[in-house]
Amino acid sequence: MISKELKINLFFKYWLIISLLLVFLIIIVGGFTRLTDSGLSIIEWELFTGILPPLSNEEWQLYFKKYQTIPQFKILNYSMSLNEFKTIYYWEYFHRLLARLIGLFILIPLIFFYLSNVIKKEYLKVSYLIFILIAFQGFIGWYMVKSGLVSDVTVSHYRLSIHLTIAFIIISVIFWLLKNVINNQKKKFFIFSKDYFPYQILIILIFLQIIMGAFVSGLNAGLIYQTWPMMEKSYFPDDVILYTYMNLLDFNNHSLVQFYHRNLAYFIIVYVISLAFIIYKKKKKKLYNALMLLLFVILIQIFLGIITLLSGVNMYLASAHQITGVLLIFSTINLYYLNAK
Repeated sequence: MISKELKINLFFKYWLIISLLLVFLIIIVGGFTRLTDSGLSIIEWELFTGILPPLSNEEWQLYFKKYQTIPQFKILNYSMSLNEFKTIYYWEYFHRLLARLIGLFILIPLIFFYLSNVIKKEYLKVSYLIFILIAFQGFIGWYMVKSGLVSDVTVSHYRLSIHLTIAFIIISVIFWLLKNVINNQKKKFFIFSKDYFPYQILIILIFLQIIMGAFVSGLNAGLIYQTWPMMEKSYFPDDVILYTYMNLLDFNNHSLVQFYHRNLAYFIIVYVISLAFIIYKKKKKKLYNALMLLLFVILIQIFLGIITLLSGVNMYLASAHQITGVLLIFSTINLYYLNAK
């Protein structure tokens, strides 16, 4: 007969697994919401309302009229019909509904785990952090939406990058905690040593690439140069004029942002190959399989990035590119975890 303590620990593990899958799902839904330009279809936060979608024609008309007041409708979608509006509304609606579900799914069992006094305190502390990050993510989501309601036809790519980065941080924290729970370990992420530093640098590089990818998405920078390996006929975009070195930090420049996103990908693969050389030189055999998985995911990710660009930013390829980005985070953290003590 399974003891009560063992049942609660199993429940905790399955709770983390489902939480990981739910956050993965909302990243996918959020990606489609951005790719379909649906994020501004609901112009109010509706923290406690809006749980149900419009159920009558009058309600639909009310939401549609509110959408008609913002620049995105006036400048881009002025000919949109109500049925077309329903499509973008439902993407944002399901995104918000899933966010509410995740918040409740994290909070309610967490209260139970706290009261049970069974789960290790180290695990609970990380779980509290996960909930705080999720609550903060809801605020950032609305902060992002607000940026597209006044004077722009889309949300700020800076705020979009914050929103996406926090989502990746949340799923990374859940993944690390789940690894600890499955292996009955208490490994800490933030341990600084010469042996850990190369792996931590790689994680930072991946997160920088996520930020740059959000800039590309937010600016629709993938629509500027749709050739590879050159940007049209040159390595550096020929429409970028550099008056001073400070112009290199212009992250509002579509072409420059795409250039950085491309080249950071090249740098990451060179870095991983260099890391692989170190791993094999030091004969860290326990890392071999994880390293091969990481190399495979990176190659898939770069391939998807290229064909997404060449396809004219096909929505499904772009979504696959983002999904593989999550797998890249997993494989990178997995490599670091196996090296950690």
